[in-house]
Amino acid sequence: MSQRATGAFDVKVVPQKPDTQIARAANLGRLTIDKRFHGDLEGISKGEMLAMQSDVKGSAGYVALERVTGKLKGRSGSFVLQHSATMTRGTPASSITVVPDSGTGELRGLSGKMNISVGADGAHAYEFDFRLEADE
Repeated sequence: MSQRATGAFDVKVVPQKPDTQIARAANLGRLTIDKRFHGDLEGISKGEMLAMQSDVKGSAGYVALERVTGKLKGRSGSFVLQHSATMTRGTPASSITVVPDSGTGELRGLSGKMNISVGADGAHAYEFDFRLEADE
């Protein structure tokens, strides 16, 4: 049975210096992700992002992986989210999915997709549609 978790999150994204000659030559931004989730998902996440901003205003892309650790509707464990997103002249498109078989503890067998939104005031929110094999 599919379920939905909603809430807010705080995020801190910190640019990192390229650590190899190849990374410098690629001219991509590498950033760390540090989040705290509130609501139906209570926990933290740590991750890394690669990003690129084009010369055209409002066009960019990023990919990221983040490990989320905490409680999802009362069930403890961790899982990994994979992000792929683009912005075309200000119009966003993204896909954020649970990496298959990345769930641990009571979140083993977790699958799902997350949508994030950013309000005019900069507040971040999530909607997470998920399934747990144990519930089926």
